[in-house]
Amino acid sequence: MRFAVAQTCRARPSTTLTRIGGSRHWRPLSRNSSSFVKVLGQDYPTDEKTNITSAIIEKLDRRLHLQPAHPIGTLRTLIESHFPSFSSYSDFSPVVTPAKNFDDLSFPEDHPGRSVTDSYYINNDLMLRTHTSAHEVETFAKGVREWLLTADVYRRDEIDASHYPAFHQMEGARIFDTSPNGIRELEEDNARLAAHLQRSNIVIEDIPHITATNPHQPLHDPKHSELVAQNLKLSLNSLILDLFGGRAGAAEGEPLRVRWIEAYFPFTSPSYEVEVFFHGKWLEILGCGVVLQSTLDRARVPDSIGWAFGLGLERIAMILYSIPDIRLFWSQDPRFLEQFAPGVINTFKPFSKYPACYKDVSFWLSDKSLHENDFCDLVRDTAGDLVEDVKLIDAFTHPKTQRSSRCFRINYRSMDKSLTNEEANVLHEQVIARLKQNFGVEIR
Repeated sequence: MRFAVAQTCRARPSTTLTRIGGSRHWRPLSRNSSSFVKVLGQDYPTDEKTNITSAIIEKLDRRLHLQPAHPIGTLRTLIESHFPSFSSYSDFSPVVTPAKNFDDLSFPEDHPGRSVTDSYYINNDLMLRTHTSAHEVETFAKGVREWLLTADVYRRDEIDASHYPAFHQMEGARIFDTSPNGIRELEEDNARLAAHLQRSNIVIEDIPHITATNPHQPLHDPKHSELVAQNLKLSLNSLILDLFGGRAGAAEGEPLRVRWIEAYFPFTSPSYEVEVFFHGKWLEILGCGVVLQSTLDRARVPDSIGWAFGLGLERIAMILYSIPDIRLFWSQDPRFLEQFAPGVINTFKPFSKYPACYKDVSFWLSDKSLHENDFCDLVRDTAGDLVEDVKLIDAFTHPKTQRSSRCFRINYRSMDKSLTNEEANVLHEQVIARLKQNFGVEIR
């Protein structure tokens, strides 16, 4: 739900880039044709909206969530085992239509997630999913009443230790019949879960299920919405206890602390975010809410009401395994992969500490727009995971000429070898060359 890699140093394959229809976006070209791009073995026509890059295409077939010993795979199986009656899915293609990704979930037309600066488009009609909720309607339409769905998702983003354009989400959902029997089932499940939590070492800072600022939906019976919201909270409190209770980072003997916060998402109401107190601070874990009735209507699921949640597996794995940099999840270095075993959560042991190599690039903007995510994608597609972070350190507009400039600081650092200044210089010059070629900037 859109609620919320160190590799060995090697030469990257050359990538030919071209301007598309005079737009600011750039893309890798197929060897055979400049009007198609190959994604997961299939050629797709490109157009003015195409902005997918080779660095992203290379990630599409990695499927970390299906590797049993990988931290992402282990978290998936642990959560699936917590919900044994739920059907589990993990094989949906990342290529979806904008309608599935946004329209089916009632995203407003002006939602920023639709923008080419936020999402990866193959062309005007196809994109990479930005959240697992892109499959919500089709999964409900299968007639499955309770399910978990795990997948890789993609968003254009900044570059730092906790952000990466490819990551993994798990979506969970459960729907109940609004008949008297369905409501009785809901009440009985709430009583069972509440009794379990009362016997457990957990302190929950709750909020009212429904308020004027976090309302039930007009088509819902308020009593039904209240019961479903309660079931959602009880179910997730139980999951969080299972994942975090007794883990390293929680004080021995101290109860696990969880707190609920009102939130807004386009596809649920009421909506919530959940935080857990771990390693001495509050950490956001997931987002959730009561599914919009329009979503169930599109799936042709009548006389029902339900909840859904979405969580980022990297976010939770970084906390539980003490993994300091999100790039590590994509590492194929045995020193990373061999630290982990299926079904076991253990503390990651750093295997290298290499110095950073900072390089600045300062330039005047041309008449072609340059979003910060455009710059980050260009850097990532040039230097890959040898870039630890990118920061905008200065933005200036000349008072007389009104020309605007930007200065970015790029931190080049390999996580498995010393990156020499000479090697960093070569990468940096490639970044500058592509910046000039694709955006027409003037280096200061």
